[in-house]
Amino acid sequence: MIDAVLAFVRDNRDWAFWIALVFAFGENLAFLSIVIPSTAILLGVGALVATGQLSLLPIFAGASIGALFGSVVSYAIGWRYGQAILSLWPLRDHPDFVEKGNAAFRRWGAYAVTIGHFFGPLRAVVFVMAGISRMSVPVFMAVNFVGCLAWAYVTPMFGEVAGHLVGWIWSLF
Repeated sequence: MIDAVLAFVRDNRDWAFWIALVFAFGENLAFLSIVIPSTAILLGVGALVATGQLSLLPIFAGASIGALFGSVVSYAIGWRYGQAILSLWPLRDHPDFVEKGNAAFRRWGAYAVTIGHFFGPLRAVVFVMAGISRMSVPVFMAVNFVGCLAWAYVTPMFGEVAGHLVGWIWSLF
């Protein structure tokens, strides 16, 4: 699937912004990020940037906006439907996990949101948990904005650097 998406992005450069936006939105949307390999796709897109087949700017802009929309929607879902979410399996069977999550947000809230952008399993729930734990909206928006920009830049850049490295190693043979 990843190869097919990368080929589609390469062949449809004019849509790169929108493709990055959609995948980043899905990657940051509550629970959906578990099934969408957007980070791997953005790494691959970064490798396409390294080869000159794509420009980084539309990828960065689309991924930033998509990540922001997805994480804010997830936060709002947690804020609005938090108690209903906590009553679903498997959370209802593990109230100790929920309490540990709330305690972690009370202690590390702003850092958890920022770091949550970079860890796939955490990304699926961190923004919802921020809403459930009632993290203040201004604090969430500030740290989330920074996290979205950092994730949208670092992820394809890592792919670009890896692409240059692979190209360099390949040239040795």
